[in-house]
Amino acid sequence: MASYVEAALAEQAEGRTMPFAIRWLHTDRVVGATRLMNLEYWQGPMPWPPGAKGAVGEVPSVADIGYTWLAASAQGTGVNRESKYLLLSLAFETWQVHRITLKADVRNTRSRAAIEALGAHLDGVRRADSRGADDTVRDTAYYSILSPEWPAVRERLLARLGLLEPASEAA
Repeated sequence: MASYVEAALAEQAEGRTMPFAIRWLHTDRVVGATRLMNLEYWQGPMPWPPGAKGAVGEVPSVADIGYTWLAASAQGTGVNRESKYLLLSLAFETWQVHRITLKADVRNTRSRAAIEALGAHLDGVRRADSRGADDTVRDTAYYSILSPEWPAVRERLLARLGLLEPASEAA
């Protein structure tokens, strides 16, 4: 665990990642970790889509969410959903990123279902993408959420967290 934390902090010092511990308020215990990673800082003038803001340079323009793991006792409790809401809020509302990417081993149906439940779009599957946790060569499903999609994803997440009534039921 010490080397895991040291590596995450080294990547943070290089500006490549922002690691977080996941603390479950119900038990006041750290039950996992996650990161905003693969931070890209786009520079200079670009042909931005209508209504999009240009790159700032001091905050990331795009990022991935990854290296997420949870203790078995925290799985299925909603703590992962809440942590994703906090990460996405930081990325889209504070940093104003253009895109968040989420990835999962194609075989990990539980992670893929959780990503899809967020409202992320399946961009595709990269074959033979990386080494799997089981030391096999894995295929990776790539998902994204774009900044114009964030308001709908945000509403969906808040409703799933019980903090907002879905628009379809409110009418």
